[in-house]
Amino acid sequence: MIDTQSHVAWILNTGRMDGLQAMADGLGARLIEEGMSLMRIRIGLRTTHPLTAALSVVWEATGGPIVQVAAPHGLEQRSGYIGSPMEYVNRTRRPLRRNLSDALTEDDHVVLHEMKLRGATDYYALPLFSAQGSGAIVMYVCDGAGGFSDDEIAALDTISAVLAPVIEAHGNHHLATAIAESYLGQRTGQRVLDGQITRGDIETIEAAILFSDIRGWTALNATRPATEALDIANRYFEVISDAVDNNDGEILKFMGDGVLALFPSDGSDQGRQQACRQAIAAAHAAHGIAALAELPVPFGIGIHYGAVLYGNVGARARIDFTILGQAVNIASRVESFCARLDQSVLVSDSVAQIAQVPMRLVSTETLKGVDAPMGLHTPEPG
Repeated sequence: MIDTQSHVAWILNTGRMDGLQAMADGLGARLIEEGMSLMRIRIGLRTTHPLTAALSVVWEATGGPIVQVAAPHGLEQRSGYIGSPMEYVNRTRRPLRRNLSDALTEDDHVVLHEMKLRGATDYYALPLFSAQGSGAIVMYVCDGAGGFSDDEIAALDTISAVLAPVIEAHGNHHLATAIAESYLGQRTGQRVLDGQITRGDIETIEAAILFSDIRGWTALNATRPATEALDIANRYFEVISDAVDNNDGEILKFMGDGVLALFPSDGSDQGRQQACRQAIAAAHAAHGIAALAELPVPFGIGIHYGAVLYGNVGARARIDFTILGQAVNIASRVESFCARLDQSVLVSDSVAQIAQVPMRLVSTETLKGVDAPMGLHTPEPG
């Protein structure tokens, strides 16, 4: 007889605390200790994320490597999903049980054949219903003679009903994280999730500011279909994003055809130099990636270093997490000289002095809003 209530108490008091993988691992181990011939648990849930449509965690009684599966969008059109137990449960919102001791036919999905070849005798999948509907499934696989007993199936039904709200909470956290990081970036998104959400919640930080802009964007829109221009813009944003991410920066804004990125510094001499070098490396990387990807539009990059206000601004009920200050304005204006001076990357005097990497002075210009003329430099490829 399965002590269902002890497992329910464990889920509610302990198992829910350390994430889905830890909960699946702990539940599987507990059921094995109680004598259930459990071979596998898989928990799958739908997600809202720009890259993944579903997320799964898997526990194996054999103690194999931890498996976490992030399924890309378009899952519903893949042969591995069509006709699978997961597809059936998602479509019907009903449990599926299949005795694998019986002969399987070609109508049985390949996943059932694979489980049987591994020694499985019973397969049980259930939908997990939540307040917003059902977006999760739990699957149990048995390898004992005769499969799951009636008592074990009843216990799994009760346990799964308790798992549903716990998995829903984890799913909501995953959703909040995905939205915050997708729209704000990983570093800034985490600040919002940690509670930095009120207007005026601002701090002053030092950073290298990178501003990038497509050249000839207005003409491009006038001569190409809107969908083609949008595709080019997305390819350009991907190039800049990869370059910034790979050099420990963070994109704060996509502004029309422009990109605003941040490379924070701790304010020390070493921190300032590192931030400036990271921004310069990102600029070189972006043009390198663009060449390999055959991006059909040129773009300029301007970099400046300085203090900025970093935090929430806006109306009472509609706020934006951004950076403000003269350093941002200067980075934008430095970039605006790229086309005029026929340079792909320009940096301000402050970046040239701080970075201490090979530079070539291109011109000395007067920037709007800046009293003294400023040297504009281009960093030599390293």
